[in-house]
Amino acid sequence: MIAFVLFIKIFYKFAFMKKVYLDNASTTAIRPEVIQEITRLMTEDYGNPSSTHSFGRNAKSALELARKSIAKQLNVVGSEIFFTSSGTEANNWILRSAVRDLQVKRIITTKIEHHAVLYPVLALQNEFGIQVDFVNIKSDGSIDMTHLAELLSQDVKTLVSLMHVNNEVGVVLDLERVVTICKEHNALFHSDTVQSVGKTEIDLKALPIDFISASAHKFHGPKGIGFAFIRKNSGLQPLLLGGEQEKGMRGGTESVYQIAGMAKALEMAYASLEVERAAILDLKRYCVSQLAQVFPESKIIGSENGFYNIINVVLPLPEDKAAMLLFHLDMKGIAVSRGSACQSGSTSASHVLTEILSSDDLAKPSLRISFSHYNTKEDIDYLIEVLAAV
Repeated sequence: MIAFVLFIKIFYKFAFMKKVYLDNASTTAIRPEVIQEITRLMTEDYGNPSSTHSFGRNAKSALELARKSIAKQLNVVGSEIFFTSSGTEANNWILRSAVRDLQVKRIITTKIEHHAVLYPVLALQNEFGIQVDFVNIKSDGSIDMTHLAELLSQDVKTLVSLMHVNNEVGVVLDLERVVTICKEHNALFHSDTVQSVGKTEIDLKALPIDFISASAHKFHGPKGIGFAFIRKNSGLQPLLLGGEQEKGMRGGTESVYQIAGMAKALEMAYASLEVERAAILDLKRYCVSQLAQVFPESKIIGSENGFYNIINVVLPLPEDKAAMLLFHLDMKGIAVSRGSACQSGSTSASHVLTEILSSDDLAKPSLRISFSHYNTKEDIDYLIEVLAAV
């Protein structure tokens, strides 16, 4: 009986506690309209888009409408958009095919890329013996453009792979400048844009980037679906074989309802971008100011002028409190992270922060706080209140 009463108390405590989600760089809540679109497709257009009967044709129509919608948002043609299971798959496909099929002999990247780029690059180095060069990183996490140009002065077929927005600290890459440098040296350019597609304008007609990758769940779409942009006549070849789907470029039956949901999410993200970006930026500034008041010795990693929905802050907490910080926040219903959710199970220090922070700051706890339009100032107040009580 005592155990039952204790269980009921714990259940009510967690069931009715305030919950605050501030981990939107990890994943985002699906918009209600996107759920409706997914449900509609699952109910009405459940045919295989490769089938020639009416059910298949209806599904194929939905598939191609989604492709055209996504292409329109990026100012490209539909034939340059290829659906994948994730941004990770898109990255692996582009990097591997560039080496295997385009005869790329060197990849230039950084040590602060997402592991979805770093690990494939190192695997390709081991498998094909390619040269891998790392661009120097400045103290704020930005790319040393002078060093990039120096590396590209070597006469070897090269792919440059640099992420647009760093997922841990929010540093923004100057895409236009990198494109210019790459074109001057006849280098291919791939950018992991998982953190930026749907959150900022990307005009791929104006910016002649060769390849980008994206993932729907980062812009309030469903998980398990993403896409690669592959510029026309690039020469890339399939990674997955076994079917003629995606114009023969990716075998496997397309998940039409996920793809339609992704297209809907991206359409809505860009339709409301100006309003939502302004609101989120206001929240970020408010959070930074409140952190500075409660923790005057705290330090924003990178720059406060980084991407508008991400901050990573070093907190001046003693070691005994730092060890349980995330657990304590979780018990209070607050979701934040130390860095990339894809490596949250790791006990080692973040590879991104290791490259940027001093040894003293690296020993202190850091929190990545990432916002969406669903957050409020009350959420920030609750976060600050809980942190102040640690």
